[in-house]
Amino acid sequence: MSGRKETVLDLAKFVDKGVQVKLTGGRQVTGTLKGYDQLLNLVLDEAREFLRDPEDPMKTTDQTRQLGLIVCRGTAVMLVSPTDGTDEIANPFVQPDGA
Repeated sequence: MSGRKETVLDLAKFVDKGVQVKLTGGRQVTGTLKGYDQLLNLVLDEAREFLRDPEDPMKTTDQTRQLGLIVCRGTAVMLVSPTDGTDEIANPFVQPDGA
């Protein structure tokens, strides 16, 4: 066993590709991953933040704002996922209004 600590998440395959990042507090951003470090600090270019619903701060809306080049602090990162190969689907657990 080496003394080196390895991360479970291999971000090298996502460099220069689109990623979606969810942060503590409900913020959600997408952008091109330009770099990262062992503390999971992320550098995103052409970043876009999804604005939150004023009535329910934990929900995001379709409205976005351009952020440009940003650094996401590793302690705030909850989820990193590629934007390619993912599709949004309807929630199968939501009951129709008439039911």
